[in-house]
Amino acid sequence: MGGRGWERMQTVRLGAAGAASRRREAAELRQVSSQTVRLGRVQPQAPSHRTIYCNDRDANNIARFKGNSISTTKYNVLTFLPKGLFEQFRRVANLYFLMISILSTTPISPVSPVTNVVPLSLVLLVSLVKEAFEDWKRFQNDTAINSTPVDVLQGQRWESISWRKLQVGDIVRVKQDGFFPADLLFLASTNADGVCYIETANLDGETNLKIRKALERTWDYSLPEKAAEFKGEIQCEQPNNSLYTFTGNLIIESQTLPLSPNQILLRGCSLRNTEYVVGAVTFTGHETKVMMNSMSVPSKRSTLERKLDKLILTLFGGLFLMCLIGAIGSGIFINRKYYYLGLFGDVEDQFNPNNRFVVAILTMFTLITLYSTIIPISLYVSIEMIKFIQCTQFINKDLHMYHAESNTPALARTSNLNEELGQVEYIFSDKTGTLTRNLMEFFKCSIGGEAYGTGITEIEKGQAQRTGKKKNEVNRSDTAVHEKGFNFDDSRIMCGAWRNERDPEIFKEFFRCLALCHTVLPEGDESPEKITYQAASPDEAALVTAAKNFGFFFYRRTPTTVMVRESHVEKMGNIQDVSYEILNFLEFNSTRKRQSVVCRYPNGRLVLYCKGADTVIYERLADANQDIKRLTREHLEQFGSAGLRTLCLAYRELTNDLYEKWNEKFIQAKSSLRDREKKLDEVAELIEKSLILIGCTAIEDKLQDGVPACIETLSQAGIKIWVLTGDKMETAINIAYACNLINNDMKQFIITSETDAIREAEEKGDPVEIARIIKDSVIHDLKRCLEEAQQYLHISGQKLALIIDGKCLMYALDPNLRVNLLNLSLNCGSVVCCRVSPLQKAQVTSLVKKGARKITLSIGDGANDVSMIQAAHVGVGISGLEGMQAVMASDFAIAQFRFLTDLLLVHGRWSYTRLCKVITYFFYKNLTFTLTQFWFTFQTGFSGQRFYDDWFQSLYNVIFTALPVIIVGLFDKDVSASLSKKYPELYKEGIRNMFFKWRVLAVWAFFALYHSLIFYYFTTAASQNGHNSSGKIFGLWDVSTMAFTCVVVTVNLRLLMACNSITRWHHLSISGSILAWFVFIFIYSGVMTPYDRQENIFFVIYVLMSTFFFYLMLLLVPIVALLGDFLYLGIQRWFYPYNYQIVQEIHRHELEGTSRTELMEVGNHLTPVEARSYAISQLPREKSKHTGFAFDSPGYESFFASQQGVFAPQKPWDVARRASTRSKRTSQR
Repeated sequence: MGGRGWERMQTVRLGAAGAASRRREAAELRQVSSQTVRLGRVQPQAPSHRTIYCNDRDANNIARFKGNSISTTKYNVLTFLPKGLFEQFRRVANLYFLMISILSTTPISPVSPVTNVVPLSLVLLVSLVKEAFEDWKRFQNDTAINSTPVDVLQGQRWESISWRKLQVGDIVRVKQDGFFPADLLFLASTNADGVCYIETANLDGETNLKIRKALERTWDYSLPEKAAEFKGEIQCEQPNNSLYTFTGNLIIESQTLPLSPNQILLRGCSLRNTEYVVGAVTFTGHETKVMMNSMSVPSKRSTLERKLDKLILTLFGGLFLMCLIGAIGSGIFINRKYYYLGLFGDVEDQFNPNNRFVVAILTMFTLITLYSTIIPISLYVSIEMIKFIQCTQFINKDLHMYHAESNTPALARTSNLNEELGQVEYIFSDKTGTLTRNLMEFFKCSIGGEAYGTGITEIEKGQAQRTGKKKNEVNRSDTAVHEKGFNFDDSRIMCGAWRNERDPEIFKEFFRCLALCHTVLPEGDESPEKITYQAASPDEAALVTAAKNFGFFFYRRTPTTVMVRESHVEKMGNIQDVSYEILNFLEFNSTRKRQSVVCRYPNGRLVLYCKGADTVIYERLADANQDIKRLTREHLEQFGSAGLRTLCLAYRELTNDLYEKWNEKFIQAKSSLRDREKKLDEVAELIEKSLILIGCTAIEDKLQDGVPACIETLSQAGIKIWVLTGDKMETAINIAYACNLINNDMKQFIITSETDAIREAEEKGDPVEIARIIKDSVIHDLKRCLEEAQQYLHISGQKLALIIDGKCLMYALDPNLRVNLLNLSLNCGSVVCCRVSPLQKAQVTSLVKKGARKITLSIGDGANDVSMIQAAHVGVGISGLEGMQAVMASDFAIAQFRFLTDLLLVHGRWSYTRLCKVITYFFYKNLTFTLTQFWFTFQTGFSGQRFYDDWFQSLYNVIFTALPVIIVGLFDKDVSASLSKKYPELYKEGIRNMFFKWRVLAVWAFFALYHSLIFYYFTTAASQNGHNSSGKIFGLWDVSTMAFTCVVVTVNLRLLMACNSITRWHHLSISGSILAWFVFIFIYSGVMTPYDRQENIFFVIYVLMSTFFFYLMLLLVPIVALLGDFLYLGIQRWFYPYNYQIVQEIHRHELEGTSRTELMEVGNHLTPVEARSYAISQLPREKSKHTGFAFDSPGYESFFASQQGVFAPQKPWDVARRASTRSKRTSQR
């Protein structure tokens, strides 16, 4: 199909000579590119740019551009097995067991290869099946995407082909609501003005429509007949991952036209409100910008997992020591005097008394295979399974972290860091959209040196409350308006009243600046009541909405004009539609911190309107109007102290000559292929000067619900919270006050660049002198604050707070000063960093993470928070109004800041305590099992004789003790969710890592040693005089089977003693594991084949169960073994209780049953549509009681829907504790 289609296209190409010339150029270009160095995944075609021939496949084929087929899979059919196995054997434990399995195939191994091969194979099989399933899903998704049809120009008509067959240079047509198959150069659309509207939700999560405009030279190529004539040449940048930049030129008939991001349609975006567009393919497949951004989030390993590696290494050391003892013992013991060993004549090397060194070495390897079970092979698989279920079933389905307004549940994007949530000590938070709602409302303004707006903010109310003053609400006037984005009340300027003010002309400039200087797109009916604004940020929408309410209604936009319906301009009540020609737009970015527009009035007047941060605008003001500057600065400080976000507005009159000269430089900079952004900024500086200040706007961004209470709770939990924001210091401090981060009881250290000495240096303008003075000031302030902090901490114990701005922080992060900054910061309970850049946010996070070695969490909602989120141990993204980039880079996503309480204090703490219990129990049960084999070695002359049957050893971890520990890892709960939040101090146990210390492991190791001695010596000593029903004494396999039975029963019962809450799942898993052992041994003992090694086990269990001795051992051994644990746990709980045990005692009589009621109360606030999301809360729920703690976690409801009222037995030692408590209460009364 494709070949004939492309032949038809040949008929409309330029002459053969032209095509040959292009091929020669492409070949020369290819020759240059072959000498370049490969950079990452991309092979540059030329040192700086690539050349694309539109509508000419032959010329482009020589350059060998990449195809449009994409693959996100990790494996293919050939690489799956080798690459998958390589990934698995990167784990130390798996590699260790592979070596053990290889050793077990040698003659020196005392055990069958099946002993180690079976568990290793099962672990690898589970992991590989999981990998294969995930990769198969990726493959199916890739296939669906690559097979999507798209219209491509072939000859003079459109033909449908799949995306994978698309090539660079093709001309394609994309219809409305369709996705762009590659990065396209926008040529033409069905809209008469050459514009189209796109949605970039797949790129950055923003649902706001964005406008793209084709070059006027290519508007005619919308029909296939005209498009077939298009033979342009694109010279553009090499493929890169920058979504918001593009540098290139389009050459048509010797005319060079500059290209910008406004002419680029990126793969992954979709077309909206446009019938279809035509474009030329520039980047394909993995060279598209979206694919080059599809890098995975940096791999993070939890602190607990790294400590687990140390534990594994310790076990390796223990294994080596045991093997060394056995090897030395073997070398000493081997002797011909033991005639019954038959060591006369030719003897194999392992038992040759003549070469004791070789005997010791070979015995060493023998014992390594024999004691290999000391390393728990199923530990990693069990932990992964537990973490995965914790995320998918508990965190993701927790209705307490569900946000009904936005219909957003919590989302765990990785399962690697669950337990890390339970050990966080430092939280780094963005302000806007994270602590606040990011729902901007125009609240106050200053125009011509006069402040307007009578409302009172939440921050002002908080200030009044702190100072003990009463702040009365001002009665709203009849002209007050409150709609989305606008909450303003001042009768002096509403409804055209501004005409009566002192200088009406400056009001016109103010309102026109709001209505013209923006990138907002209007949607819907062109009436003030029905129109909606699509804006890149809520601030922009609020400002345009304000202009509408002041009588300057922006209702239509084309690529070159903005239509504004102006009221009361000529006289009161007069309304007229005015069309302003937009000549140039200077975009906002984080460096410029301002945006400007050059527009022409209908009467020919040329004006530059500029709005931006106060620091940036004031630097570019003309020398006149000092009074307005002073008054506006005062108003800025007032608005900032009220917690409002401020912007300054200014304008400049332009002459035609000045504009024409500047525009030539602007066009030249815009056409540059190298450093275009830098050159555009330099050109902008030429015209954005000598500005006249109009005034400033103040926008309120209210705090999210529950933020102060959440921060207070987290502070009580021992978590220190830092706020890193780009706002002014006054605004940040007041927000910190409003959300209980700072209070009047704290000693505040303020390090700022807003000092008289620094201002004087800035006025002189010498950058070297400015830098020197700021650095000296920072050095002095850090030293002074550190000395004062140490005095306050030692004398008064007063809490401290540090506030520092971005300029000072830049010098404080210098390698010579960062130690002082870190020491000061760590002594402070709260830290607020103002005016900081995204890079500085990441640097501060890394400073604490690496310098203090504390576990950190970063939370933010915008693209500027991505670096901070990725720098921390745990990154949390807020699903907010600034797109989804923060969420896509995060480890966990929530909708509101207040949900951190549940995420950390409930799920984080539970995950940490559960996984600690799982790991320590694995350590205990494997050490217990291996030590019984170790004691047996002393009675076998260190020969390496096995104590247990091969299959016993193989299935011990995989079947007989596997399920109960997983159940504990999922469902064990020391206190309920409500109590975890009621007593936030419980969280400090995780910060101090109380449950995974070497001391805790030493206790488990001691009891493993004690139990192994009981299992081995109790059964062997007691069976020396025992005999079966036929009168025969018990042999090795009788004793070992009995010992193994005791091991399985005891270690499972020991786990039950470690549980804080016991449900039917605990009973089923533990009894099921013990039952599985008996079912297995009944079958295994009753069947024998000539190929198996179980001939020694044949009929053993039947013989044992026919004796009274077996039942006596089965009763006594677990009781004797667990008696020590019972006493230890009782003494520990009575005399040295953990915090959670104290809380258990306080609430031991309470039966939790309020969660269902709470959820129904939440449900009452929902609309009928939202209420469907809460249907799960109507299911029956399980209640279990263990010293009064119910299974009230919302994540369990669907799981336990079929059951009600299962109660767990009390722990025996609670009786004595309660008796003592009651006696104390009686005496107190």
